Amino acid sequence: MDSLKLPLCGLAAVLSLLYLRPRRSASGNGSIPLIMGSDSNPFSSYLGAWRAFADSLGVVQHGYEQNRTGVFRVPGFWRWEYVANGLQRALEIAAAPEDVLSFQAAAEEGLQSDWTMGKSLTRKPYHINTIRAGLTRNIARSFPQVREEMVHAFDFALGLEGEEWKLVAVMPMVMQIVARTSNRVFVGLPLCRNPEYLQLNIDYTIDIVTRGGLIRLLPDFLKPLLAPLLSSKNSSLRHALTFMRPILQERIDMDAQHGKEWADRPNDFVSWLIDDLPATEKPTVEDLALRILAVNMAAIHTSSTTLTAALYDLAKYPEYLKPLREEVERVTEAEGWTKASLGNMHQIDSFLRESQRLHGSGSLALFRQVVAKDGFTFSDGITIPYGSFLGVPASSVQLDPEFYENPDTFDAFRFSRLRETSGTFNRLMVTTNARDHLVFGHGRHACPGRFFAAAELKAMLAHVVLNYDVKAEVPGVGPPDSWFGTARFANPKGKIWVRKRV
Repeated sequence: MDSLKLPLCGLAAVLSLLYLRPRRSASGNGSIPLIMGSDSNPFSSYLGAWRAFADSLGVVQHGYEQNRTGVFRVPGFWRWEYVANGLQRALEIAAAPEDVLSFQAAAEEGLQSDWTMGKSLTRKPYHINTIRAGLTRNIARSFPQVREEMVHAFDFALGLEGEEWKLVAVMPMVMQIVARTSNRVFVGLPLCRNPEYLQLNIDYTIDIVTRGGLIRLLPDFLKPLLAPLLSSKNSSLRHALTFMRPILQERIDMDAQHGKEWADRPNDFVSWLIDDLPATEKPTVEDLALRILAVNMAAIHTSSTTLTAALYDLAKYPEYLKPLREEVERVTEAEGWTKASLGNMHQIDSFLRESQRLHGSGSLALFRQVVAKDGFTFSDGITIPYGSFLGVPASSVQLDPEFYENPDTFDAFRFSRLRETSGTFNRLMVTTNARDHLVFGHGRHACPGRFFAAAELKAMLAHVVLNYDVKAEVPGVGPPDSWFGTARFANPKGKIWVRKRV
């Protein structure tokens, strides 16, 4: 990124503060309690916004503890952000129609996707249906290829020889493995093993998160001027096309010549994307490549931070390695490696869900923008104004003793025990969206790729416990989570010791 871009954005933020700060109160609901800042003092609110950005978890937790069924406001840089406490409010948010509370608008705001990814993705998101239907429907069929690629990817990324311990930087390793394994389904062999192509997708993932975060700090009226300087979408697409153009063009040409039933037509994400293209449009190489980049971003970001956190936990709590290994051995010896057998690895599933509970949610979830002109009104009469952003305190809920016994303790088999005693098997799986487990969202806007992600993550964790020994860099200590505003992710610099199983 050009060294002048960040200073320019900083100057723009200061100048726009003078222009926009007096206008903040016009869009707020002053009757809703404010956590930090002041309706009458713009500079106090500005300082509060920085505090909320730097310590989002603490600020939201403070608001949660004030009134666990109420609503409160937190100062953002350009607007108030509203947080709704209580399970009933979470249900009302999840059930609200898109033309009242918009998931799409909030997602665009979070990633600044118009600038970082392109308007065609947000205006015509047909790839979401491809993820929800095609990808999910083909998990079992594609699992042998996924597992084969995963095994090769671990061997290549770790490069272990003999029985020596190796200190491994976890996040870079995991991103390579997730990218390679996922792209076996997305684009197939041999491209899924091309190191430059994989690094492109990893860099794109990091770019979207970091550059989108920077653009989000800009006021709307300056984004047309400065956002293009911060965005890498055009250069990323050009780079991607150097790898993808031959594959995509051949697929388009074959479909045009022979229809969609030609012999040996690959059953992969490219084919599913073309199948889901609106009937009024023709496939283009550029559009398909952009959507494959976007799907890679979602897969790599979510799965990498989840698996990285789980590996930190596995190394920090080595007492769980033996029972996990015994479960994987028992299930695979009886059933082999299939999607169905993953469903019988209850302790693996529970371990991932518990790791998600403690590390997987940011301070807010179910983030929506109020797009109804009259605002959004809860059943008790509290109204959130038009244009505001609204969410629920995800981490606070998942650390609440009302919902979890000893919530601050990592209890790897918490959910597998509950499944055995309560009989609510499906509700306690890692893919389940519950009001007290919001990692994948809740309701109709829950993460569409969560079933593929969960199968991939469970297979990877099972592979690790079966084939490797791990231990923490410092016994009993795990790397602290990293934060960027309300977003939490696994520490990108943490390391663990790994060796082949002995």
